[in-house]
Amino acid sequence: MHLVCSDLTCDSNAITKTYKKRWQMTVFNKSLKSNANLAKSPTRTLRTQSNHVFVAICAAFKLECLSFKNKLSPFALCRKLLINASRSAYDELLQMQATV
Repeated sequence: MHLVCSDLTCDSNAITKTYKKRWQMTVFNKSLKSNANLAKSPTRTLRTQSNHVFVAICAAFKLECLSFKNKLSPFALCRKLLINASRSAYDELLQMQATV
């Protein structure tokens, strides 16, 4: 990234471009913190903690890829997945009740 700046002044295009890139990183970091759930790890040993971190980051990366592909924010995509999973579970419960 090359900015045209002298001392403490930059042109408005350079400032806008820098802020947009910075904002994208902020959104990604927020998504990673929210979706990887690293703070909620139930693991106790170094090996299981390492595995949890690796899998959580892989899952968060896959979520980012899917959200980009579907043109939804990661938070909207998570909500959509949760709603679909809940509907599926509810439909399965209804089927179980029908067979009883």
